[in-house]
Amino acid sequence: MDTLDQQLLAQLRTDARASVATLAHRLGVSRGTVNNRIRKLEDSGTIVGYTVRLRPDIETPEISAWTSIAVEGNQTRQVIATLLGEPGVATLHDTNGRWDLLAELRCANLGDLAAVLERIRLIKGIGATETSIHLQSYK
Repeated sequence: MDTLDQQLLAQLRTDARASVATLAHRLGVSRGTVNNRIRKLEDSGTIVGYTVRLRPDIETPEISAWTSIAVEGNQTRQVIATLLGEPGVATLHDTNGRWDLLAELRCANLGDLAAVLERIRLIKGIGATETSIHLQSYK
């Protein structure tokens, strides 16, 4: 992945709905270049999906949980790329200590949470997980 790919990913993180023409203009390259780069990033598994992000202060009737993740070997980049495409993962954080990553999960109900956890556990490179359901916030 070169600098242009990283800039393209940054643009898509900011606005995944931006048109190819808009992305090409922002990056100073042709639309064909943007199309080819996006296709290659999708084919390589770097981009695994597109999602909608909500403002954190929006109240929705959902279950929030935190999953601590231990990554096996040198597979952190692949695991992160896959987790970023998981619709149930609201945020993903790199950590130190016993766990390598911390994922905030948001699901409509316990059945959805169970499905998300099952998909996460099946990701190649994840060695162990530990999940806690968010019950209440005090501040």
